[in-house]
Amino acid sequence: MKKVVAGDTIKVHYTGKLHDGTVFDSSLNEGREPLEVVLGETPLIPGFMDGLYDMTIGEKKTIEIESEKAYGEVLEQLISVVPKENVPEGVQVGEHLQAMGPNGQPVNVLVTEVTNETVTVDANHPLAGKDLIFELELVEIK
Repeated sequence: MKKVVAGDTIKVHYTGKLHDGTVFDSSLNEGREPLEVVLGETPLIPGFMDGLYDMTIGEKKTIEIESEKAYGEVLEQLISVVPKENVPEGVQVGEHLQAMGPNGQPVNVLVTEVTNETVTVDANHPLAGKDLIFELELVEIK
């Protein structure tokens, strides 16, 4: 039986979870197709890609990915405290805003703290610093 190798175009169903059981993404949600990737070419988090090698059609497995091989560690330099007058009025913790990066590109940030004078925003990926669990099922090798 053929095993997945670099360069193969594959389709895989997946469910991504945190260690507390929270599902953050799944291709099994209604109306979604399996993820199609060219292994080694399609940009994927490294641990997810590593978990696909050597799978066979119909195989199911669960992989655990440490944060370093997922979305990386939380980078303190991506957390900023800004004057409250620089954000929309009434902003609250948990809201997502768009800021301008150093080169003028838009950057998505999460509001993590609001005081009378300042707002703390975090530009890290929402899954940075988290170990992930993926349930995989290889559907097709083209």
